Amino acid sequence: MTVRQVQNVLDLLEFFAERGKPASLAEVSQHFGWPRSSTFNVLSTLSGRGFLFEPEGRGRFYPTPRWLSLSQAISASEPVPEPLLRLARDLAARTDETICVGAASGMSVVFLEVIQSSQRVRYAAEVGQRIPIHATASGQAIMSQWGEAQRNAVLRKVVFERYGSGTPMSIEAVEDQMRAGLHRGWFRSASNYSVDLGGISVPIAASGRVYAVTVAGPLNRIENAMFRIAGEVHEAIARHFGPSYLKTEIGNLTTPPLDRI
Repeated sequence: MTVRQVQNVLDLLEFFAERGKPASLAEVSQHFGWPRSSTFNVLSTLSGRGFLFEPEGRGRFYPTPRWLSLSQAISASEPVPEPLLRLARDLAARTDETICVGAASGMSVVFLEVIQSSQRVRYAAEVGQRIPIHATASGQAIMSQWGEAQRNAVLRKVVFERYGSGTPMSIEAVEDQMRAGLHRGWFRSASNYSVDLGGISVPIAASGRVYAVTVAGPLNRIENAMFRIAGEVHEAIARHFGPSYLKTEIGNLTTPPLDRI
């Protein structure tokens, strides 16, 4: 269920981020099609709480740095572990594909860190983006490290729908893809959720949480390079977490010699 008042505030933030300059009540009202009274209520409430101000003093509003202060405080409370960030930066430099670090949140994986590829055609992911946990390489990598009861509790709630040609359409299909990923030593997505998108993902356990680090890009560029990219992921993990990390810290994941991945 969507809470309209919360959605309006989030839409307003995205509006200012895209606009990049102050806006008047009339401009906000016209942009969203909101009644002027409702627009006034939103703007005056946020101004009263210190989240908006009038930099020009002419009834034109803009967000204050309070949003940044709050987000920094939240991020500092549970940051992505530094070794995982170094791993992501290393993989971005070596593959020039988009790198996503994700963690489970309910029925989704939420991206906590994204490094965009510099290539013109790329996977344009964003921090905060959510993807289905059951249908993606990232989600399956994370779930592969859960106990059976925890995994079943999530999978029983899934409403299966076809996103792409690789979408698993049953609990059994999800389990099959996870077993294949563990046996292979990495998890793959080929039009599983986003059509024509390919991804390679490996689970990382750090700071008491399971993350997924994923290399993703257009399927026509990624598909034939998956084994090579998986090798680079394994090699990078060995550099940043130690050569025996995947074998000792990640349950049931095959770790063949790097020259055979």
